[in-house]
Amino acid sequence: LVTGQEKTLIAIRDTVTSVDEYNSKITEYILEQNYPNPFNPETTIRYSTAQKGAVAIDIYNVKGQLVRRLVNEEKAAGNHSVVFDGKDNSGRSVASGIYYYKMQAGKYSSTKKMILMK
Repeated sequence: LVTGQEKTLIAIRDTVTSVDEYNSKITEYILEQNYPNPFNPETTIRYSTAQKGAVAIDIYNVKGQLVRRLVNEEKAAGNHSVVFDGKDNSGRSVASGIYYYKMQAGKYSSTKKMILMK
């Protein structure tokens, strides 16, 4: 934790986020690593949005095929989380393996890898 006159920098899981001390608003978009990873039967994905707007978080298999759309809605600025239960868009359990989750919000886009172990 580093404090200056106007801003505070907080290290969150190896990511530095700038926070305005006066109104505590997040100033960056951040997609965190899911936890736990590897996971079974579910995992939590945390993310932050710098401003109100449309957010999409999708899960893809190693072939790049869409497995599940977790988030597809307008979100307020701030910290958020969503749980992936290891099921596809049809409600069927997916196989063990490597999956990718991608967040898109405005011009921000980030992808991370996760592992489902049964």
